[in-house]
Amino acid sequence: MELFRIRRDIPFMRHAIVLNAISAITFILAVFFLVTRGLNLSVEFTGGTVMEVAYEQPADLEAIRQVVEAQGYAEVPVQNFGTSRDVLLRLPPQEGKSSGEQAQTLLEALKAQDPKVELRRTEFVGPQVGDELVQSGLMALGLVIAGIMIYLAIRFEWKYAVSAIIANMHDVVIILGFFAFFQWEFSLAVLAAVLAVLGYSVNESVVIFDRIRESFRKYRKKTTIEVIDHAITSTISRTIITHGSTQIMVLSMLLFGGPTLHYFALALTIGILFGIYSSVFVAAAIAMWLGIKREDLIKTTRKEGDPDDPNAGAVV
Repeated sequence: MELFRIRRDIPFMRHAIVLNAISAITFILAVFFLVTRGLNLSVEFTGGTVMEVAYEQPADLEAIRQVVEAQGYAEVPVQNFGTSRDVLLRLPPQEGKSSGEQAQTLLEALKAQDPKVELRRTEFVGPQVGDELVQSGLMALGLVIAGIMIYLAIRFEWKYAVSAIIANMHDVVIILGFFAFFQWEFSLAVLAAVLAVLGYSVNESVVIFDRIRESFRKYRKKTTIEVIDHAITSTISRTIITHGSTQIMVLSMLLFGGPTLHYFALALTIGILFGIYSSVFVAAAIAMWLGIKREDLIKTTRKEGDPDDPNAGAVV
């Protein structure tokens, strides 16, 4: 399916140095903000108090957030839990207050708004649990990266695996850089979005690499740069359809999903936008600089014949 077809190949690789210089600068800035500002980790990672309260009528989450913010908690997750009458709150630690004192103070504030609110449960998430979540999250990220590299190395060739994983890490670090710069809350939902972006981005790289392999078979007189330009140009229509429809869905979550899905959708939005860019300009350009060639993807075999004849029926 194509929305349009471009008849003349666009010389993307002609501008590879400039575009990758922009990527490098963006990447360095992201690393700088991660080092200097760090991530604003949520309660799941840092520890804190989890409260579940129940209302007789469907809860007004926006009014509850106003009460929570008035108690000095900024950007605390407030979400329905099970039914529209049950609400779950995650409170970060407050200096000088125990977990029980935090829960009691907030419950009194909520009762002042609605006397019929009931406290169903309160739990303290200790730092040890947070440390385990950090380690598990890093392990999940490492396993995803290793799996992608092994898959690409088997399906294509090591040069493609290296270029794709550099492009994917480029996307991940830039997402984290945005969250560090703006100090947006980094929660388990955002971590899930980062892992989703890894898989999403590598899919676009695989599509382009597949088209490069097809072009090497079809156009034997084209140079490597011409083959890459043709592969990218011929997949533009597919890229617009795929990423456009996905971005519409993610933007719907961002605009209408409420605070619960806000940062999850925001991470996906950033990841999809930079994923398109990195798959086209970063992965393909790095593969070109690593010296990909037709022989990397198309292996030759010899027919039975004179073993001394160097031209004895090499076929693809």
